[in-house]
Amino acid sequence: MKKKEANNLIDSYFEIKANIHEYFKYVPDWVEIPMRDERSSHWMIVGSETDGKVVWSDCPLTVESIADGNIIFSGRIYTQRFLKKWVYRTPSHVMISVDTRTDGNKFLMIFSRANEQSDEKLIQEYNNHW
Repeated sequence: MKKKEANNLIDSYFEIKANIHEYFKYVPDWVEIPMRDERSSHWMIVGSETDGKVVWSDCPLTVESIADGNIIFSGRIYTQRFLKKWVYRTPSHVMISVDTRTDGNKFLMIFSRANEQSDEKLIQEYNNHW
């Protein structure tokens, strides 16, 4: 790759990243949190958006899949003091600051609103098992 092509690629990366941050009204500060694409995941927030967890799976969340627990993942909503908020909702997507509590990984996970679950029965099932 030539220097000019490399510079164009790097410039594009930072421009796209800034555009995504602007779309979500996310203002980065002090700590750089990488983004992670979870748009195809089925997901739900358990607890509040200021003190809860995010649960996600490649498969639809059901009472059975939650009880089994083999195909679901979860992480605490990462309430970094440098950020004004931790859940960023748009009409089509939600970006959530998530602490996976695995190897120090924290991500700005981007989910599709179409795959959000808010069924209290599923949330209660998660609370009963995990």
